[in-house]
Amino acid sequence: MQRSVKWILALIGLGLLILLRTTTDFISRVPGEDDFGFWSIVPAALTLILCFWTKEVVSALFLGIAAGGIVSGKFNIINEYLLPAVGTESFAQILLVYLWCLGGLIGLWTRTGGAQYFARWLGAWIVRGRRTAKLFGCLMGTLFHQGGTISTILAGSTVRPVCDEAKVSHEELSYVIDSTASPIATVIPFNVWPSYVAGLVAGSIPLLADAEIAKAFFYKAIPFNFYGIFAVLFTYTFALEVNPFVFGKMKRAIERVKATGELDRPEAHTMSSRELTELKVPDSYKTGNIDFAVPIGTLLAVAIIPYILGKGVPINEAFVLAVLSAMLVALMKGMRLNEVIEGFLDGVKGVTLGAIILALAVTLGKVSGSLGTANFLIRTTAEIIVPFLLPAIFMLVCMVTAFAVGSSWGTYAVVFPIAMPLAWAVNPDPLFMTLCFAAVLGGAVYGDQCSPISDTTILSSLATGSDHMDHVMTQMPIATIAAGFGMVFYTVIALIWT
Repeated sequence: MQRSVKWILALIGLGLLILLRTTTDFISRVPGEDDFGFWSIVPAALTLILCFWTKEVVSALFLGIAAGGIVSGKFNIINEYLLPAVGTESFAQILLVYLWCLGGLIGLWTRTGGAQYFARWLGAWIVRGRRTAKLFGCLMGTLFHQGGTISTILAGSTVRPVCDEAKVSHEELSYVIDSTASPIATVIPFNVWPSYVAGLVAGSIPLLADAEIAKAFFYKAIPFNFYGIFAVLFTYTFALEVNPFVFGKMKRAIERVKATGELDRPEAHTMSSRELTELKVPDSYKTGNIDFAVPIGTLLAVAIIPYILGKGVPINEAFVLAVLSAMLVALMKGMRLNEVIEGFLDGVKGVTLGAIILALAVTLGKVSGSLGTANFLIRTTAEIIVPFLLPAIFMLVCMVTAFAVGSSWGTYAVVFPIAMPLAWAVNPDPLFMTLCFAAVLGGAVYGDQCSPISDTTILSSLATGSDHMDHVMTQMPIATIAAGFGMVFYTVIALIWT
């Protein structure tokens, strides 16, 4: 079916929803509950269906937001949802730091040639081909294991030139970068994740009496975070090309790049524009590793040293100073100021698509929150209780919820306060509680990692220059198999030992 016909059908469906909403009162909040019942999931479900059906993300997100306005009766979606969502400090930070600074830095590297020069230099020392290039991507993802947006941007922008040189397809690279972001942050949690989760579960059950005990419980649950463990294991075996679960679109992407050298399929709509990939190094400029090492070194030093000292992560300052240091190096080496500024602006223009998609995704998240999407999913599935299946059920619920709302932390905020008391009531055995805790932890990460409306998924596509839906469609089968193994392990352990 042609894409235009698909959109016509989608618009007809949206029109019917408007007609029903304006002529009847069948949509309302469920009495005694903080959601709209089944209608709570309509916007997120519509967006996801259209994303996979049409392979076009922007329109799908906008129609999902429009559907949310119809369901809630707030037809002015600009004032009710879009402006409040993109007008927040958190979105401003993402726009400034992860999009403008990232795009500007890459744009500067197209003028200095620093990233490409580093790729060739590193290739001579470490990278010997596709496998070692992907392994380098895994190692960088592990190093930048803060999780979420920080990991994807730092690792992706660092390894992309190397992997492009080694002819690693963008589908492969985006999977490696995305899979070593949030999953590894829950397996090697020297970050803010334990504190955040501890704040959600502290005092919810006697076993988790306060935040310090809850934080310690997080670390004890790491060996049972089966999705995180399998996701990381699958990523490293994928890099070494010994993963037996590579098939379908990912296998075809690998075969394509090996046969033709094409990093993307011919029809791909990549998240990277010409401004981010076309080198425009002035003839008089002498490129060196300093053009790459100074901004990256600045970024890492400013971001990591304060964290090691226990003073938080000044990520805003780190990215801004990285861009300024790149500009300073270029100017000191003789590049004209107008050339430096043009490079920065070209890079900013190059991430416009990513900014639009992220703004719409954040807005859809606000829509889902106002409709009680996560609350509805938890409320309707919490009654399916078979004791030894409960950890697997928790994982599945979190997978679906995080996939629908595009956020692992948002899912944690809804699920943990419900899941822990429920698990305690079913079986207060410490091992059983650990299984349930870890299942929530891993299930939400799966949903966040695979959701096309998740910020980490979007930024993984952006940082690696991949077609967004190609990234989603190629990583999902491998991630789903890892999740399936996790659910089996939870069920077997709960059946035998609890």
